[in-house]
Amino acid sequence: MRKNKLREMLKEGKSTLGTRLLSIWPGMVEIVGHTGMFDYVEFLGEYSSWDLRDLENFARAVELFDMSSMIKVDQNNRAFIAQRALGSGIENILFTDIRTVEDAQECVRIVRAETPQTKGLNGAANRRNVGYYLEAGSPEYVKAMEGAVVALMIEKREAIDNLEEILSVKGIDMVQFGPGDYSLSLGYPGQRNHPKVKEAELKTIKIALKKGIRSRVEIGSIDYKIKELQKYIELGVKDFSLPSEGKIVYEWLKKHGKNIRKSLF
Repeated sequence: MRKNKLREMLKEGKSTLGTRLLSIWPGMVEIVGHTGMFDYVEFLGEYSSWDLRDLENFARAVELFDMSSMIKVDQNNRAFIAQRALGSGIENILFTDIRTVEDAQECVRIVRAETPQTKGLNGAANRRNVGYYLEAGSPEYVKAMEGAVVALMIEKREAIDNLEEILSVKGIDMVQFGPGDYSLSLGYPGQRNHPKVKEAELKTIKIALKKGIRSRVEIGSIDYKIKELQKYIELGVKDFSLPSEGKIVYEWLKKHGKNIRKSLF
């Protein structure tokens, strides 16, 4: 089975850079790959419209380059979506809306193979990631599912309340704090920079790193300054992700459209 670059980089303690895509179009994956800048590309399946064939074509496009792949899945039907994504060839899973220890345990079990040793829920399905029939249920398959990176969004008030316990669950590799959902769950809709939101972000990063879990930070805008990232780097953060192409295009069009309109009127 294909080598998972993101897993290998985490094992080696290297820094990683990903980017997120709202589009399932394989051509956009190829554009990302041609830059040669990214270790993995993440499909925001939670937000976009797609079908199972799209996931296979997304994975095929990633495999043209020296990159790994990830999908962000909805909280509902997460077992079905995650396992079909893995079966399509997408190598790593970002689970959303985690609230409890039980949620975190379930996410790990969804990804791992169903053996007495790994105690997962992922069976020996004849899907694309195993060559349809070639390695279904094989030792190589079990190893690949062990290598799939399990990432969690920490974005609910309840998750912050249970953070120590959640991040003690074996098998969690990475977390990302979600200020949008967290501010909403606190009763401060849209206030991503509210002091209580920033406090929770710092808590998430510190506890994750203390427990040996990687903490990923999403760069919020194309107008970011490197010095803004330095505070995270000084905390020990090694993993960053650019925003989706939808946000990048929106910001670029608005900025330059505004400048041109000033010249015209």
